[in-house]
Amino acid sequence: MKKVISLLAALIMVVSIFSLTGCAKKESNQLTVALSPDFAPMEFVDTSKSGQDQYIGFDVSLAKFIAEEMGKELVIKPMSFDACQAAVQSGSVDMSISGYSVTEERAANYNLSDYYYAGDNETEQVIIVLAENGGKYSSADDFSGLVVGAQTASLQMNLCNEQLPEDAEIKEFGDIGTAVEALRAGNIDALAVAKGNGDAIIANNDGIAMSGFEFDVSEEAENNVILLKKGDDELTAKVNEILAKAYENGYYGEWYDEAQELAGIDTAADVSYDEDGNVIEG
Repeated sequence: MKKVISLLAALIMVVSIFSLTGCAKKESNQLTVALSPDFAPMEFVDTSKSGQDQYIGFDVSLAKFIAEEMGKELVIKPMSFDACQAAVQSGSVDMSISGYSVTEERAANYNLSDYYYAGDNETEQVIIVLAENGGKYSSADDFSGLVVGAQTASLQMNLCNEQLPEDAEIKEFGDIGTAVEALRAGNIDALAVAKGNGDAIIANNDGIAMSGFEFDVSEEAENNVILLKKGDDELTAKVNEILAKAYENGYYGEWYDEAQELAGIDTAADVSYDEDGNVIEG
């Protein structure tokens, strides 16, 4: 009987520990946000800084505002673009804010926030090329037989598959930085990017220019959304309230102008991370 009582007491203690741990995790005062900081002016790195302070850009300003409104400490989790999406699904982060547009796949697998507007970053989708070919491509057919890069699981990848000729080879890249290097090295002929991102790439890379071509973008894809775990309706509703407040206060324009300015400083860089949050060395 004594052994039985001892075992029951031990079991109760273990259950109590797990209950307390679970409560502590649920009541955490941190807001964890996954992003891929290789996408200026939305999210990128100030190499003169370290830790959480190094992450800058429009989406970072938005994440800070959301955390402040919720009374929480913002913790940015840098990782690859596709890993950001997987992290939301697994629940290892609260949300991901990384320049997402609406797609059928995302609508099926995540809770999507209301729209937020970030300048011309999503309303215009373009293709960049080496400067020697700048302005040479005015139509989709001009990319016939060429190799065009795009980031995995991105709006640009969808647009390439939908609007470029069938004989154009679409090459996937896990991060924008690697794709830019492939363009510079001549391993691909062109790279599909958001207009704002393309402007930042051109400003920081001699020898790259706009191709002269622009994708047709549907109205629903012109703005950005935040990805949250499917079924997390309470957090989604709270985020939407905060987005409405940011819009009403006119913060979007201020954040975008500031992000564009920061994208041009000498210490600004698009830094690529793998799925484990490790920097991919260029």
